[in-house]
Amino acid sequence: MRIRRSIYLCLLLPLLALGACSKLAKIEKSNDVGKKLAYANELYAKKKYNQAQQLYQELLQIYKGTKQAEGLLYNYAYSSYYLKDYEQAAFHFKNFVEVFPNSPKAIEMDYMQAYCYYMLSPRVELDQANTMKAISAMQTFINTHPDAEKVQEATHIIDLCRKKLEKKEENAATLYYDLGYYRAAGITFKNLMRDYPDSESGDRYKLMAIKSYYKYAENSILEKQKERYDQVITEYLDFTDHYANSSYAQEAEKYYTSAQHNLKTVAAQTAKMLKYQQNEQAKEKPEQ
Repeated sequence: MRIRRSIYLCLLLPLLALGACSKLAKIEKSNDVGKKLAYANELYAKKKYNQAQQLYQELLQIYKGTKQAEGLLYNYAYSSYYLKDYEQAAFHFKNFVEVFPNSPKAIEMDYMQAYCYYMLSPRVELDQANTMKAISAMQTFINTHPDAEKVQEATHIIDLCRKKLEKKEENAATLYYDLGYYRAAGITFKNLMRDYPDSESGDRYKLMAIKSYYKYAENSILEKQKERYDQVITEYLDFTDHYANSSYAQEAEKYYTSAQHNLKTVAAQTAKMLKYQQNEQAKEKPEQ
């Protein structure tokens, strides 16, 4: 019995699909725009967004300026969204707000435009242009509609996007450090603290800046080491001002102590070199 039912369904489903396609084709050829709109809404209600969108696209210009236009454009925009075509959906949500700024649905559409950029936000390692667009659009939404129900959600999405941007920047700083580009690593870790002052990882970024500048000084020529070890000490003192109780305090202090010791060594070596140069210059002077 089950086998017969399965065979029956296998035969029936293609026929139903063919019938639906046939009906859509017939409706598309019809000159009855009212019937087309009704069928498009029926398809939309059945979550057949691709087919509904085809009809809506044809009807947009026909119903422009009519009382049906608002609902049509609303469904058309959401069709793109449900089909995961977020770039087109963002465009249509924005278009809805521009065409119907006083609509009760305008705030919803404004939020959805921003949300589409969030949905377009890629993995951390990829280009984050859409993540930045999402932050900007969500902030604009909050500023424009401070009392809207979605403000809290918009704020949360901004936080998520900022964490993603922070992670990308952290990955770049870590890569610089691992590759031995210590100056670039130090600058990038410092930028992280500037760009994300409330980050929970601020003390770790500061430690990594200290380590980066220490490595940079350590690998520098003698003439450049003093100013670069001085920078390590400056970074450490800033660390103690802001993160005195950090779990990284002890490790940071080791680099500070080592930098102080190395400064003494650099001073001794510089003095020795200077004395050597003076002796060599004295030897080169002609006798009177």
